[in-house]
Amino acid sequence: MKIPSSPAAGADLAFPFSRPPAYDARMALVRILVDGYSLLHNWPELAEGAPRHSEAARTALAETLTHYQDACGTPVTIFFDGNTARYSKPKNEANGAVEIIFSRAGQTADDLIERAAHRFQAYGEVLVVTDDLAERDMVTGFGGSVASCANFIRMIDNALANLRENLKNHNRAERNRFSRSR
Repeated sequence: MKIPSSPAAGADLAFPFSRPPAYDARMALVRILVDGYSLLHNWPELAEGAPRHSEAARTALAETLTHYQDACGTPVTIFFDGNTARYSKPKNEANGAVEIIFSRAGQTADDLIERAAHRFQAYGEVLVVTDDLAERDMVTGFGGSVASCANFIRMIDNALANLRENLKNHNRAERNRFSRSR
């Protein structure tokens, strides 16, 4: 599977830094809560050509975040507004450390994210990924951490690049070890 790249180099970034800020290692992230459609709208390279509210785009996002979770080890929950998934009846899914939740009628994904962020805080730091400013203000208001979609895409790219490099080095070392044992 080809992992999509981040937005074009030189794009207008919210922060002038090339690397995302490091998190305080003393306080582990217990979960990353992602506003799915917000992230999809900010990542046009993901599922190129597919409408942003399509099942194909949601699946591509879930697959990419599964790879990210493999690289970072932090569980991820993706929230979608359930009333916008028109073509197939969405169901909540969990494939281990990546969970997908659709809101019900009368709820929004933002409502669910706020509630989850508040409840998870008793267990450690929670990171909410969204570009919705009202949502970001609400989460930071009760002490949660937030990341913009562009910053999170850079975090994903960096983590997956590090994972690829580590795998490449591991495979090279194993090949060398195997060839020496002959």
